[in-house]
Amino acid sequence: MPANPFTDHPTDVGESYFEHLRAAGSVGVTMTLGGLACLVHAVLPFVFIRTGSKTISRLHQRINKRGASCDWERNPII
Repeated sequence: MPANPFTDHPTDVGESYFEHLRAAGSVGVTMTLGGLACLVHAVLPFVFIRTGSKTISRLHQRINKRGASCDWERNPII
């Protein structure tokens, strides 16, 4: 069966295409919002004081939990 770029990776991490879409999309939106908060904080240092670091910490924990099921030898990040 030929490789399918839309389902190969999601299958490798134990998800359907739509489950992976939801999970990866959620991470992307969270990263974007955290990044925007950091940019606002850069200009107004009295707002979003811990938002960036808390966002990074939560995403790190979340991704590490999900990553435990992935075959990193077959699907390296880089």
